[in-house]
Amino acid sequence: MTSHTGDDTDRAAEARVTTGALAGRERDGIRRFLGIPYAKPPFDERRFAAPEPADAWEGVRDATRFGATAPQPPYGGDIAELLNSVVIEGDDILTVNVWAPADAANAPVVLWLHGGALERGSSAQSGYDGSTFAREGIVFVSANYRLGIEGFSVLEGSPLNLGLLDAALALEWVHREVAAFGGDRSHITLMGESAGGLLVAALASRPDSRELIVGAIIESGPLDADPPKRAGRASAAIAQHLGIRPTREAFSAVPPQDLIRARAELNRGGSLLSGSTASFSLALDPATLPQAPRDALVDFPHPILIGTNTDEYRIWFRPESLEKIRGLTAVAGRLALRISARAAREARAAFPDANPGEVLGQLLGEKLVRAPATRLARTRRTPTYVYEFAWQSPVRDLRAAHAVELGFVFDALDTDDAVALGGTDAPADLAREMHAAWVRFIRTGDPGWPRFDTDRITQVWDTTSRAMPQRRQGLVDALG
Repeated sequence: MTSHTGDDTDRAAEARVTTGALAGRERDGIRRFLGIPYAKPPFDERRFAAPEPADAWEGVRDATRFGATAPQPPYGGDIAELLNSVVIEGDDILTVNVWAPADAANAPVVLWLHGGALERGSSAQSGYDGSTFAREGIVFVSANYRLGIEGFSVLEGSPLNLGLLDAALALEWVHREVAAFGGDRSHITLMGESAGGLLVAALASRPDSRELIVGAIIESGPLDADPPKRAGRASAAIAQHLGIRPTREAFSAVPPQDLIRARAELNRGGSLLSGSTASFSLALDPATLPQAPRDALVDFPHPILIGTNTDEYRIWFRPESLEKIRGLTAVAGRLALRISARAAREARAAFPDANPGEVLGQLLGEKLVRAPATRLARTRRTPTYVYEFAWQSPVRDLRAAHAVELGFVFDALDTDDAVALGGTDAPADLAREMHAAWVRFIRTGDPGWPRFDTDRITQVWDTTSRAMPQRRQGLVDALG
């Protein structure tokens, strides 16, 4: 651990990157620089185009505030009580933030990519403050990228996977500039959760991006990429709804908020279980993503830390809504998700006290993230470390739902984001233990428990944590 004086005086901090000088702040031995542009604003003539590196500026740029957030819809309904939306107006949305030990010299680096279903979220959320990593001697960088329609539409005349291209350019920025903050450009680890985990997996799959990193942390991230036609279902539906063609020219003529409004109108009444909502996804593309991560990561030559939460689905459904799913409704939901009867039997056996709606929810979470993560870990020969987060949050009976682990990973249980998901009495010892494992992986490529390998050893994080053979193996196997 980096030692600091404990001085909590807030003072000016300076750094210089290739595009100009930065004025940040230093407090308690941590230097913080926010809202640094890594690319030009992707609007006007650059809308729906590949990102371009940021221009140089004259004088000293203020780096004490987060940059603008990407256009996105707010969370609606019950989930808005749990997940925060930060809105910062402006066009300079492609920015990075840096937290670095004041005495950093060739320190290990981590680049964090936020989640939000490729449609929401930002690096400005309270739970993503990098101070806890910087206190451990790590240079922590977070990045914004284009979301939803602006970042993941499939349009004639526009490159595919624009949000992924943004993330790739942010990684290039880190590799080029992180030495200015005391970071080691040859020791960069990627880390992300949910959609951010998917982007981490995709960057580690791209031949040019994987050369810049030494490891990857994937938390509850899907590992798929779709053929362009399937990946374009959401943007095609928006085009039809608005009576325009799915082209760059036509979409560029519609203001971002009008596109977001059309998306909201189309999604009204849809759900994950019904299969009626077309999600944004990555597209297979020779130029931007030649292989799906589930295939490309098999030969990724560096360590991977990957895992899921026991009750992923409970972030998306209230307990009372799950109670209503019974009989033929449960069967119809399973068929809509293309899940076999064998897998359903395994889920019922693994969760004998669960009602039919909860069983269906477990099947959804297992299919989306846990089964793909397991398949990947089983096929890799390079060190792969698997975890399951199992601590039961008392908030809204979330249990170990999607995203609940974030406050523990960041060892920041007192942030608004963490309290919303885990309450005010979440176990601090578990947070310190998990955070230490993530820090160790970033430093060494080994989080401190056995590799997955043939014995399927998994670290289960709970009030009493332990490494053990993977639980519910029959269910994972039944899902293919």
